[in-house]
Amino acid sequence: MHKNITIKCQDLGLSSDSPTMRMHLWFETEEGVLFGLGRLQLLRQIENCGSLKAAAEKLGMSYRGAWGKIKTTEELIGRKLIEKAGCRRAGYQLTPFGSVVANSFDTWFREVESFALVKSHELLPFSLEKYE
Repeated sequence: MHKNITIKCQDLGLSSDSPTMRMHLWFETEEGVLFGLGRLQLLRQIENCGSLKAAAEKLGMSYRGAWGKIKTTEELIGRKLIEKAGCRRAGYQLTPFGSVVANSFDTWFREVESFALVKSHELLPFSLEKYE
């Protein structure tokens, strides 16, 4: 039977009274990463910037790296996540499918994170805060 014992963070050698919980979750296949937080951040930046180049720069990655991540996911899923926005120089926007994938993953991640935080309060002998 689990006995709930509270331990102060200083007793564990931690300097903070409120350590934060951070999670990195992704989906992958044998061929590569299907989708994760990095892909979500990239899609969100494309939405905000209207440009793959600007999105990549904001995330500190190369255009080629960002393009490769998008293309890998599109090939693994078999559907487009982004498309040209209007004329040739107008940049990129999410496809309707890309929006669904981004929104669904975001919702799923937040729910998993909330569940993990609740369980941490039940099972761990110290308190965690959600990463902001």
